[in-house]
Amino acid sequence: MIVALAGGVGAAKLLLGLTQVVRPEQVAIICNTGDDIELFGLRICPDLDTVTYTLSGVVNPETGWGLKGDTFQCLDNLGNYGGETWFRLGDRDLATHLWRTHLLHQGFTLMQVTERMRSAFGVRSQLIPMTNEYTPTRILIDGGELHLQEYLVREQCRPRVRGLKYSHMEQARPTSGIEQLILTAEAVLICPSNPFISIGPILAVPGIMGFLHRTPAPVVAVSPIICGRALKGPAANMLQQLGHAVSARGVAEIYRNLVDVFVLDEQDANLAEEIEDLGMRVGVMDTVMNTTEEKVKLARRILELT
Repeated sequence: MIVALAGGVGAAKLLLGLTQVVRPEQVAIICNTGDDIELFGLRICPDLDTVTYTLSGVVNPETGWGLKGDTFQCLDNLGNYGGETWFRLGDRDLATHLWRTHLLHQGFTLMQVTERMRSAFGVRSQLIPMTNEYTPTRILIDGGELHLQEYLVREQCRPRVRGLKYSHMEQARPTSGIEQLILTAEAVLICPSNPFISIGPILAVPGIMGFLHRTPAPVVAVSPIICGRALKGPAANMLQQLGHAVSARGVAEIYRNLVDVFVLDEQDANLAEEIEDLGMRVGVMDTVMNTTEEKVKLARRILELT
């Protein structure tokens, strides 16, 4: 079993390649839920949905999230009533959130709901929320704080980030099965995701960091930063604003004493020796994934490292 820690579009791309290199049933995905938000009375789980939609082949290829061909008539009508429309919920996508919220209100756990949805979409890999509890990530800014989605979507990442708060983590517990999966894995893969808002919440769940330290499996991380830039999202800005080097090395330092192998893009090959000095083995390869072939190639090369 290969266990992946995942959040965001980059993670979903790599997971799509991984499930074509090995049998999908051999992949267990521990997914970030720190970006979950409640809007219009609905529980929305963006990372869980992005992974589900991607692996089932129905994701919008232009955005990497949402459903391809979706429309937004319901949201537009909500706007006519004065409702906020900054978070783009498609008409077909709304069915996912309606069904999830209905089941949660019936007393099902988020894991049980996710399992039903995974099955409905024909996803063959295990898909596991990091915790069943609602633990939204908050972004600390000058003068206050924002929900992560308010920062990402409504404010378009404009406010300066002063810190992060992983809410309600004191009451969170890893979802059942996570400990066994990590401790018996052949390899643990930290996807090319934002280390603060996609991987950070998973590592903040009490117990998960300990499982990663105890596993005999190699822990492999893929850098989401190439030549000082993030291909998607605010990772580079967050590194700079939170006092880290804006480079793959900066990411490697965050994962120091946790990761055994760190994967660099070929364009950052000059950083290999510095990262090895942090106590990690380094793999250098092309990590840009624009095509299915590139996703498969990257997944295959990562597995060869382990």
